[in-house]
Amino acid sequence: MSYLVLARKYRPQTFDEVIKQNHVTQTLTNAVKSSRVAHAILFTGPRGTGKTTVARILAKAMNCKDGPTPVPCNTCRSCREITSGNAVDVFEIDGASNNGVEQIRSLRENINYMPANSPNKIYIIDEVHMLSISAFNALLKTLEEPPSHVMFIFATTEPHKIPITILSRCQRHDFKLIDIESISNHMKDICSKEHIDITEESLMLIAREAGGSIRDALSLLDQIMACSEGTINYKNILDILGVADRKIIFDISNAILRKDIPEVLNVVDEIYDRGYEMKKFYADIIEHFRNLLVVKMGKKISKLINLPSHEIELMQDQVKDISEAYLNQIFDLLFKEEASIRLSAQPKLALEIALIRLSQIKPALPIDLLIEKLDDLKKDVSEIHADNEVSEYDDTINNDGEDLKGVSEKPNYSYGLNEDSSPPSCDTDDHLEITWEKILDILSKKHPSLAANLANCSLKKLAEQNIEIEVHGNDYNINMLKRDKNVAIIKKICSKFFGEKMNLTIKAKNKPKTDGNQNNDLKQKALSHPLVTDTIEIFNGKVVDVKIM
Repeated sequence: MSYLVLARKYRPQTFDEVIKQNHVTQTLTNAVKSSRVAHAILFTGPRGTGKTTVARILAKAMNCKDGPTPVPCNTCRSCREITSGNAVDVFEIDGASNNGVEQIRSLRENINYMPANSPNKIYIIDEVHMLSISAFNALLKTLEEPPSHVMFIFATTEPHKIPITILSRCQRHDFKLIDIESISNHMKDICSKEHIDITEESLMLIAREAGGSIRDALSLLDQIMACSEGTINYKNILDILGVADRKIIFDISNAILRKDIPEVLNVVDEIYDRGYEMKKFYADIIEHFRNLLVVKMGKKISKLINLPSHEIELMQDQVKDISEAYLNQIFDLLFKEEASIRLSAQPKLALEIALIRLSQIKPALPIDLLIEKLDDLKKDVSEIHADNEVSEYDDTINNDGEDLKGVSEKPNYSYGLNEDSSPPSCDTDDHLEITWEKILDILSKKHPSLAANLANCSLKKLAEQNIEIEVHGNDYNINMLKRDKNVAIIKKICSKFFGEKMNLTIKAKNKPKTDGNQNNDLKQKALSHPLVTDTIEIFNGKVVDVKIM
């Protein structure tokens, strides 16, 4: 055949022509210049990134009549034979079809012979990981100590399948995927040489579909050139490659972010009618939301997203008012649903279900905002609690013993009692109990947490301006009641209740340990527990009952 495909016609012939593999070509250039080229070299990396091409260039650099030289002349006999693929002293072996131990034994026998026309005999084994374990074992000794005129160059896309004993005997160079812009620029130069009229947008689309492979990109360009006449139309490229327009990806992502389910279903139906593969379309959506999340984070965008700058700007506008947490929710759900769509017998239906579910999720608040709201809530609760501690009456008291405002000059011990009741100052148990119940009732309305601590206490003594409270609880309960803040509140309530300033004494009751008392202690411990008291205080609640289990 007279026609030569673009990938072969424009294959790089020097290290400088290799696209975006400078970390490999520069190392090899320096090695050739300093005569430090290893006898066994391994090239690894994705398909179509230049492994075999660089292997041939290195072979030419070592066998050129002017060499070893980092820039082969490409005009001498050795260079021309290597370029055409029929060099006598350079053997290109397919590891997939020559993977047996017999082929390696034959190779071991041939390497002992001197090269015919060149300084070195070079073996290029492509897809070397396809060799059998027996073949690798047969190669070990020869690979470690080959004759001085022999050089091995291995190429593979799956280095993890190569035994470590082989890897340790090779100098390894890793090739990387090529970015979209570099592939597009390379195709643009080729189209200019071939006099092909094609838009930059079309080249970007082809480069994106190539997935970082120069060879794949040139193969797609060959196909498009064969299917088109004259100017290559962008819409024709979409139909030829069977891919969705980037505008459709933006349209459906906008509909998802707006929770516009009818529009989401309409886009999916349009894609389905055009014959696009649903699984590929879903993969494009996942990739798009991943890129949106990266754009929203705003760091190392150009490094993490392999897209042209104008699309990145569109993404920045798209997520301007969308939270990072919500984008993460969408991306997480998309990724989790990927298996169900990939394995589904009805991918269109599975895709619609996933996108409907996606449109119904509620945006989560960022953790920083949640913490801020909790802090605000805590502050509001503290302010409410502080307001409750302010005097419920117009009079005020303090811990320094200042006189109350507005209290009567004479004590009114009958406050809240029946008119025919005698004053409780006589210390009769009935009057003390009734008085204590009245005080607790006032406390429970305004200070429920404090009333919970006083629930099992009793009014032990009441004489003139002195009031004594007996605590039946434990030490923790006593310490809680003796806090300055709680003492001030109790004194304030009692002073208003009796109409004059009262002196407060809090004492613990000593009693024998019986089963009943133990139950009371347990109840009191539960009532005085910080979680219980704080809960009562925050929610302004009241303890109805405490059960011992």
